[in-house]
Amino acid sequence: MTLDQQVRELLAREAIRELPNRYCDCVWRGDAAGIAELFARDGSFTAIVEQGARTIRGRAELAAFFAAALDMQPRPYIHNHVVELVAEGLATGRCYLDLRSARQQMSWIGAGYYEDEYIATTDGWKIQSRRFHAVRMDEWPDALRQ
Repeated sequence: MTLDQQVRELLAREAIRELPNRYCDCVWRGDAAGIAELFARDGSFTAIVEQGARTIRGRAELAAFFAAALDMQPRPYIHNHVVELVAEGLATGRCYLDLRSARQQMSWIGAGYYEDEYIATTDGWKIQSRRFHAVRMDEWPDALRQ
């Protein structure tokens, strides 16, 4: 691998690793539009729970979904982010979630993991799809009960 290829790979990994960090930052700040902007225009979020799965697609639907979900004042902590560069402009990743509640004095309310697909766009790296696998959730946003 050439030095140029190594630098491009490092830059891609850093940009991709920044996406879950920004996701958490937007959740903490209640910025639903900011969360939606982290996704590709046709990006999707799927919540996989015991009762089944629910998928939200496109930035407008994502922004509305996250705006409703932020009412429960979640405080996510994402860690152990693994990134795999699949092809030029395509990557996958996994990261793990510990979830706390600001409404419940930062008590632990859930855990799970995300499986992501990332795509390079003219606006930089974006989340193409994010699948949340709930391992434990003591509280659910109303947006997922519909």
